[in-house]
Amino acid sequence: MLRFLTAGESHGPALTAIVEGLPAGLEVSAEGLSAELRRRRLGHGRSKRMVIEEDRVEIVGGVRFGHTLGGPVAVLVHNTEWPRWQEEMAVAPGHTDKPLRSPRPGHADLSGMLKYDTRDARDILERASARETAARTVAGHLARRLLGEVGIEVLSHVVAIGGVAAGEVRPGPGDRAGIDASPVRVFDRSVEAAMVAVIDAAHDARDTVGGVVEVLGYGVPAGLGSHVQWDRRLDGALAQAMMAIPAVKGVEIGEGWSLAASPGSIAHDEIEHGPGGFRRRTDRAGGLEGGMSTGQTIRVRLAAKPLSTLMRPLATVDVVTKQPAEAFRERSDVCAVPATGVVAEAAMAWVLAVEATRMFGGDTVGDFTRAAAAYRARLAGF
Repeated sequence: MLRFLTAGESHGPALTAIVEGLPAGLEVSAEGLSAELRRRRLGHGRSKRMVIEEDRVEIVGGVRFGHTLGGPVAVLVHNTEWPRWQEEMAVAPGHTDKPLRSPRPGHADLSGMLKYDTRDARDILERASARETAARTVAGHLARRLLGEVGIEVLSHVVAIGGVAAGEVRPGPGDRAGIDASPVRVFDRSVEAAMVAVIDAAHDARDTVGGVVEVLGYGVPAGLGSHVQWDRRLDGALAQAMMAIPAVKGVEIGEGWSLAASPGSIAHDEIEHGPGGFRRRTDRAGGLEGGMSTGQTIRVRLAAKPLSTLMRPLATVDVVTKQPAEAFRERSDVCAVPATGVVAEAAMAWVLAVEATRMFGGDTVGDFTRAAAAYRARLAGF
């Protein structure tokens, strides 16, 4: 079964991702990983650090001649800014020259300082930083490569920034390049300028702005996940993966929130059968019922709050003096919603790949694809 582990700090020498359980024979390249990490840096409203802090990828294990070997794959994402941070990150315990004593509201700072008994927020923020998602993006890219072998694709697009919402138009798997070409990664280009204007207004006000992203899973066969145990439910796994993304405060599957106000007679997707087999007349459930995929496109939306590091600091308290203070500032984005979508793609790809490998197994890519093809054939003849 697939699993991964990440290690490293935001301003450390590198982030590390170790992915275990990939079958042998999967094509993997540093170039492909680098391209995915560049997508994670997209979006109007990102800070200059997206240019400065270059991600340099190095595959250090599990791949030979461009293909996985069946063992763990280890990838380093080097931080080219490390030389500037060596002294600050490597000072001796208890001898920090510039402890960060004024924790930021909305961040992990204070809770982490209380939990780990430290008066320096850097001990917490370095690992809590959203930069860790670079390592998750590596794992998600490897999962996406595996899913591609069995015809499953994952895509995201921005549906709201601030108070500006896109229309109810939905992209297809071939629209990735067009979405990435948008400065806010929106498929409905009619609202693109308004979204950019909201971000610019927040920048001028030294503020931040959040939004909503939709993640779509195409080509997922019915039956991924399971109803037999609570932790096997695919909707639960997807919700957990999305909520684990920094700044995400809400997850909706299908038409979740609006269904709460609908009568049952119109809340569900009625079933019919035709030449193509079973199908649904609507897609209100977002491709998930009873903890399993239905065969429809999987639809998940996530709400990302405005970022907690502001150029106009919020009020806090100095943890040593207990006196009022301003939260400390570090380089921050005005809006990271477009990039959040890329991280959310990685999260969905990972969850789907975990369930696909659980269902189809195999020590090689050939084993995996043959089992998936046989399952799809069985569904078609049901």
